[in-house]
Parts: sequence; structure tokens; C-alpha cells
Amino acid sequence: MNVKKILSLAASTINLFIIILLFISNSNAEENNIKYYSDDSGILALMYHRFGEDKYPSTNIQMDIFKQQIKIIKELKYNFYDPKDLKENFHTPKEKKKILITIDDAFSSFYEVAWPYLKKEKIPFILFVSTASVGKSGYMTWNQIKEIEIESTAYIGNHSHTHSYLVDLRNNEFISDIDTSSSILKEKLGYNPIFFSYPFGEYSSFIKGYIAKNFQFSFGQHSGVIDINKDRHELPRFPINEKYGDLKRFKFLINLYPLQYKVLYPDEKYLTNNNPPKFSVVFFEEQKNINNINCFSDEGDKWGKSNISFIQKILKLNFREKFNFRRGRVNCSLNDNGIWRWFGVQFSIKKLN
Repeated sequence: MNVKKILSLAASTINLFIIILLFISNSNAEENNIKYYSDDSGILALMYHRFGEDKYPSTNIQMDIFKQQIKIIKELKYNFYDPKDLKENFHTPKEKKKILITIDDAFSSFYEVAWPYLKKEKIPFILFVSTASVGKSGYMTWNQIKEIEIESTAYIGNHSHTHSYLVDLRNNEFISDIDTSSSILKEKLGYNPIFFSYPFGEYSSFIKGYIAKNFQFSFGQHSGVIDINKDRHELPRFPINEKYGDLKRFKFLINLYPLQYKVLYPDEKYLTNNNPPKFSVVFFEEQKNINNINCFSDEGDKWGKSNISFIQKILKLNFREKFNFRRGRVNCSLNDNGIWRWFGVQFSIKKLN
């Protein structure tokens, strides 16, 4: 049986027992509540979209640059991460950092330009598919997706049906959109993938909760390095494109390590009347050099150094002003004895009349 179908079947079986497990006393803590500081070197996920499409610099990467980026990864002796290991070993610390390749939207330029190279090099990746776009001009067909999917290094992820701004949809519209994409993928591939990618990286607590019930892992578009303490349904990725894909920046981010924390507030990443939010991060006692941390945020559409304070191992950030519609970001970095650690947060901002 296809390993992707096995993973999907296992995920479905697990879901059947969730309710029962919730009532079993003295059971193991839920994975997301198991928090301990480790020497995890992490998984650094990269997000790509188009390849060789000059008209779209904000989502495009030139193939010669992409090959140079892969060369940098190999020269630094980082191995590529097989997505199936997320399910098998997510909570196992990584002795050496690994690189995960992800591609959103299933544009035809990926199939025509990047896929032959990735296949030849045997580099694993996740391709996130929005089902309503399949077969349309500029997008892959189902035959092309199936051709890719049968390769052992290629994994398909769900990227919703319409690729809408999910936070703008009514709850029932959102559920219908996700259920539609899941049904189509099951019809076309024989299973619904265990991986999900939020369109535009936007989600609310309600959206995240529903996605968590139907998928094993979910990716956003906030930057950072995955470690054993990260929320499986808020996994970070570094976006790579012509604007943010120069080789100097790429080499810097490839060398980043996780900045681990116990808890990050607020849990709700969709800001309505709570803009700006009360923002704080609880770090582990074992984390060294935490006072070296610097945070930058873009409230008011102006990137600037954030006003932060520490009480023991708790960081509090006081925003200068409100975030403007449609997204807001916070990025924090730490020089830990020469090792640069990083995490990022993305908020979705509701447009108020």
C-alpha cells in the first residue's frame, strides 16, 4: 500500500480514538502539552511558489538561484528532511538540523521547471494543492499531480479548495471549503493528506481547531525553525522568492536554529477588537543568553525594534501602535554564543468598518 495512504489511514484511525482517550485518566499528556528544553537542532522549512515566472517576483524564484540555494544546503552538509518523519519522529530532538522543502499552490511552473530537478536529485518535498485551481491556466493538472505523487520523495498537502482568505469566511463556509478539498483529494488520490497549509498563512483559533481535527500537521507563513516544542498546527516556514531569496540572506537563514519557548500569548492569531494584542513569551529556565534577544515588529506598517521587557524568563512586548489590515508580524532573534536562534509570529487583522 502507498506509504501516503498508510499515513492517511493511520491518521483516520487515530481520530476515532481521540474521544475515548480524552476520558482515560492518568494517560500520557497531549503532545502539544509536553514541553521541555532540549538540544533540538530543528527542522528549517522553506516555502516556494513559482519557478522562472518573471511576472510574479513576490512569489517567484529563478531556477538558477534555486539550484545555488540547494548547493549551499549541501555544502553546509544539512540533510533534506523526509516529510513522513514528521509523523514518526516529530517529538524526537534532531542532533543535526535538517531542511524541509515545501511548495504552495501547485503552479505549472513547478512541474515544468523545478520538479525534474528535484526528482533527479531525490530531494523530498511537500506540494500543497488548492483543489479548485487544478487544471486551470497556470496550474498543474490532476494527471501531473498523480505523476508526482507516486514518487517516494513527493508528498501532497491540502491547501484548501478555493485558496480564499479563510478568516474572511463564515464558519460554515470555511468548513465547507475544507471538506470539499478533502473530498476531492480523497477521490483523486485515494486519501486526504495529513499535511495542511493555511492560505496566506492566515487562521483563527476556530480555523486552527477544525484543521487540527482533520490533519496531523499544519504550516503557516511565519518565519522560524521547527523544534519539538512548536505547535504542530502552527509550523513556521521561511518564504523564499526573488525579493527575499538573495544568496547572502539565504545562507544566513539556513544557519538559523530554533528559539524554543514554553508558551506564546496570545493563542488567537486573528485580531479583531484586540488590536494590538497583549504579547508575551514564556521561555525555559535552561535557555541561556535570553537577555540577548531582539524583536522587530511591523505595527502601523512600519518595521521597527520592539519595546520588550523581561520578568524572569517571561518576555513582554509593548506594541507602538495597532497593526494595519491585513497582516502583522513579529520576528525575534537571539545570539546564543554565536548561534543565531529565531522565531516569528504572524497575525491576521480584521478590517473594521
